[in-house]
Amino acid sequence: MTSVAVESNGDDVPTRYALAQNYPSPFNPTTRIDFDLPETSRVSLRVFDILGREIAVLAEGEFPAGRFSTVWNATGLPSSVHLYCIKAGSFSALRRLV
Repeated sequence: MTSVAVESNGDDVPTRYALAQNYPSPFNPTTRIDFDLPETSRVSLRVFDILGREIAVLAEGEFPAGRFSTVWNATGLPSSVHLYCIKAGSFSALRRLV
């Protein structure tokens, strides 16, 4: 699993859940994915290939409210379209990686 780093302190708690578009996009071979949690939540952030097969688990577990970031290194994988999905509390979102 890739480590997830907190980007902000407790004074800057987001007001809503969010999953940002990866940066840079397109990428080769690493990309950054940011997400926001307005409250402590059980988080699952995963990457899938276009056929829906799980490729990587980027974050798994309980996280406090805050802004988070992780870097995915896709070295060794063929250039392709991938999807990343977050589930946190009742929130879920899906985005595309190129």
